[in-house]
Amino acid sequence: MQDDDTTHGPLAGFTVGVTAARRAEELATLLKRRGAAVQHAPALRIVPVADDSELLDATKELIDHAPDVVVATTAIGFRGWVEAADGWGIGDALLERLRGVELLARGPKVKGAVRAAGLTEAWSPGSESMAEVLDRLLGEGVEGRRIALQLHGEPLPGFIESLQAAGAEVVGVPVYRWMPPQDIAPLDR
Repeated sequence: MQDDDTTHGPLAGFTVGVTAARRAEELATLLKRRGAAVQHAPALRIVPVADDSELLDATKELIDHAPDVVVATTAIGFRGWVEAADGWGIGDALLERLRGVELLARGPKVKGAVRAAGLTEAWSPGSESMAEVLDRLLGEGVEGRRIALQLHGEPLPGFIESLQAAGAEVVGVPVYRWMPPQDIAPLDR
C-alpha cells in the first residue's frame, strides 16, 4: 500500500490545483500518491437534475410526443435523467418511451448507462465524437424527424443548428447544468 507522503514520487515538491467538481477526490488521491501537494478549488459545480423544472417539462413532452431519435451524450447525465424521472414517478413511462426510439449513445460510458437502464443503443461512434454523431444523423436524413438531444454543461456549437437546417425538430433535454461554485474563495488561493 502506498501512503500519501508528498516528499516522495515524481511530483514531490509540486502543488497541483484540482478545479474539477466531479471525481476530484479520486484525482487528488492519484496525484498525492505521486508526491504532489493538492489544492481543491472547484471552478464549476453541477446542479442536480431532480431540482430542474426544465428537465421535468422536457421529459413529460417526450413521453407524450415520442421522438424518432434520442442522442445520449453523457453517462452521468443519462443516469441522472432516469433517476430524476423515477423520483417524479414517471421513470417507467420514460424507459418505455425510450425503448421505442432509435437511441444513439455518444461513447462507451454512455452506452454502459443506457444498458444499465435496461435499454439498447442503436449505434455508438467509435470516436466518441459528437461530429461523428452529427454526420450519421445527417447521412440518414433528418427532415421531418424529431430528435431529442441530451444537453450537458458543455455547449455543442453548430450541432442543433445543423440538424434544424436539415429539417429536424430538436428537443433539448437539459440533464445537468454547470454553475459557478457556491464558494469561490478556494479559487483565489
